[in-house]
Amino acid sequence: MLDRLKAVLKARFGSVPALQDAPKGVDVLADMADRRVIRRYVDKPIDPELLDTLCAVALSAPSKSDLQQADIVIAGKEERAKLEALLPDNPWVKEAGALLVFCGNNRRHRLLFEWRGRPFVNDYLDPFFNAAVDSGIVLATFVAAADRVGLGTCPISAIRNHAQQVSDILGLPDHVFPVAGLGVGWPSFAGVMSPRLGLDVSIHHGRYDETGLRDKIAAYDKRRELVQPYKSQRYTDKFGTSADYGWSEDKARQYSVPERADFGAFVRRKGFKLD
Repeated sequence: MLDRLKAVLKARFGSVPALQDAPKGVDVLADMADRRVIRRYVDKPIDPELLDTLCAVALSAPSKSDLQQADIVIAGKEERAKLEALLPDNPWVKEAGALLVFCGNNRRHRLLFEWRGRPFVNDYLDPFFNAAVDSGIVLATFVAAADRVGLGTCPISAIRNHAQQVSDILGLPDHVFPVAGLGVGWPSFAGVMSPRLGLDVSIHHGRYDETGLRDKIAAYDKRRELVQPYKSQRYTDKFGTSADYGWSEDKARQYSVPERADFGAFVRRKGFKLD
């Protein structure tokens, strides 16, 4: 199994750590490293009790100071139809067996102060950040748990493009906000592995280091092009077409157009101070 783990990491990152002995759970590590985003599903329902169990496993994840500031909303039929209407660029969502929305929840923490008649003195950016991070950790844990039982998943950040509408659809009160959606279903294919930036880009020993970063990203563009070329180019009306269109060009184009410029205002309407 150590050989499989190394092969998967080589395919993902282009290199592998110099691991000599197989650690405990090496088979699980190999499965985790080999995870795929799944956007195609068979027409098979997901047992609601299984979904609840996966949510319980996900909510067992670490939580900042035991504040437990993450919630999961399993969209019902009516809510789901409204959410899907907000996601025309993600038509695959309709095929998923379930649609979940992971939320940051700083409301419960604040209610403790209200119930005990104490001032909430830490009313600045940190409470929002903590709740958002807690939600992200729970989302990642749910994805890992779903993989273990054979379900496929794909996170949906686009719900933040419509944060106020999502909040209204789900009835989220002040200090509760959507972080990401997640399509969940039984896969109809094995999925495709997305190569990642080299380990020498993202792992730092001792101090942060950007030595040779431009060349390393250029090398990643070429490595990714060999196994996962882009099928189309973004905003060709603005940038034209590129003969060497890769990850770096795609991401530069993606954020050349404003996205979620109103999200900060939405968060403030939810009662957060972001100072």
